[in-house]
Amino acid sequence: MPAYLVTLPAFLIWFSTSTVLLALFGAIYLSITPWAELALIRAGNTAAAASFSGALLGYALVLASVLAHAVSLGDLLTWGGIGLLVQVLAFLVGRLLLGADLPRRMREGQVSSGLFLGVVSLSAGVLNAATLIH
Repeated sequence: MPAYLVTLPAFLIWFSTSTVLLALFGAIYLSITPWAELALIRAGNTAAAASFSGALLGYALVLASVLAHAVSLGDLLTWGGIGLLVQVLAFLVGRLLLGADLPRRMREGQVSSGLFLGVVSLSAGVLNAATLIH
């Protein structure tokens, strides 16, 4: 094996594990939103796209920080799980702040609501990622 491919097995393990964690987060996020996020996105709903995109990016930032600082797969799984919980809590806080009629507004495609939810998720992810390096 050429020297530059020596780390390929580690890359494959770490990348596939983090991809599974990101997919797991996406599935959990889709299951806790009281609207059909993917169906809305497929129908061109920008609010749903902004919300889900912010959530995925926020969690991907957490995973990137964990990947950069973890010393074992156990670290990745532990801190990836903690980051997942933080992102779920961020959604719940955003939903609380936006009020009880949020599901209707998301289904109607009110971009301000989706954008706000996405930014809450992205902000939580940035803060979470930054705190993982201490």
